Amino acid sequence: MIEICALTKSFGPKQVLRGVDLVVPSGKSTVIIGGSGTGKSVLLKCILGLVHPDGGKITLDGQDVTKGEREAFLTRFGMLFQGGALFDSLPVWQNVAFRLLRGSLARPKDEAREIAIEKLRRVGLGADVADLFPAELSGGMQKRVGLARAIAADPEIIFFDEPTTGLDPIMAGVINELIREIVTEMGATAITITHDMTSVRAIADRVAMIHAGKIRWEGPIAELDTTPDPYIQQFIHGRAEGPIETLR
Repeated sequence: MIEICALTKSFGPKQVLRGVDLVVPSGKSTVIIGGSGTGKSVLLKCILGLVHPDGGKITLDGQDVTKGEREAFLTRFGMLFQGGALFDSLPVWQNVAFRLLRGSLARPKDEAREIAIEKLRRVGLGADVADLFPAELSGGMQKRVGLARAIAADPEIIFFDEPTTGLDPIMAGVINELIREIVTEMGATAITITHDMTSVRAIADRVAMIHAGKIRWEGPIAELDTTPDPYIQQFIHGRAEGPIETLR
């Protein structure tokens, strides 16, 4: 569904993406792993159009995403942000229905609220949460609201940016399970950025590792543990010794 070819991006003298090549198959969950500062978030922002690449190409169903009508392109996406990114001044249901209350996806307010409550139920939250404000929710509940918002418009493609950051192991497991279930039910194409190997094993069909601005390894999750690639083995086992340089 998404094809990235020879993608490059620099910020001043710093080269972040140095020729990224990646194919994201339709209906599959692809997880991008890599250390901090390796270019994962920049790659995601390039796909979404938040950052313009210096070179290379990104296509969605064969269409160049850097050209054409942005609104129509973005309606195909849902996004779960790392920090939740909920609007503090809006009640939960309006956060969930944010895209359904404006723009080309706008629905009548009553209908948007019904859809929001339905999506909240899908992530395990009752209708009693709908009129609360984000500050009244726990971190795990806020993450669920963010997930409900990501799926509110039934997108074809969903991005997950570090979906379990800041959560305890039990809640992280709950979120991973919800993501896996929802992606499967919707038949959506998913792209997740994470360095949490528990999440990788729970939600990935395919894994790609980015290192030094390039895709170092890519393949099915079943081959992750058996690949002899020393970069992969160091990363997934959290070893201090190996080809990936660490600060001492």
